[in-house]
Amino acid sequence: MKKLKLILIFVTAFWAANYGFAQVGINTTNPLSMLDINGNMSVKVVNLTGSSSVTSITDGIYISINPQATDQEFQLPNPVTYPGRMYIIRNINNSNTAKLTTAAGLLFPKNSTTGSAQIYMYEGNLRTVTVFSDGSNWTYIN
Repeated sequence: MKKLKLILIFVTAFWAANYGFAQVGINTTNPLSMLDINGNMSVKVVNLTGSSSVTSITDGIYISINPQATDQEFQLPNPVTYPGRMYIIRNINNSNTAKLTTAAGLLFPKNSTTGSAQIYMYEGNLRTVTVFSDGSNWTYIN
């Protein structure tokens, strides 16, 4: 019985050492990263229309926001809850400004240590932004 336990422990340790940190490849037999995609990738697209109350951003990667009035609010989720999350957000309305806020933390422009509670998205000013959660705040680039 002791030999069987020892063999089982050895096999488990061998498997964990060889496969525990496995890399996955799609359309490649030699993945070079944790996930290696050799081909095109599509992401989930979500269209959100503004309303008189805050419109929450909870799903998708590419988000088209469409404010129906000036400064309608679209809110990112709490960055603490979703560390590493990324969204690409575009105001598709040519007339109305969208206000982008966060449920917690601040929004920091790239290369800055000064954050804000909201940013305004309109033609000529952050029409499209990409936001990343660092686990405490959101960083945005345009």
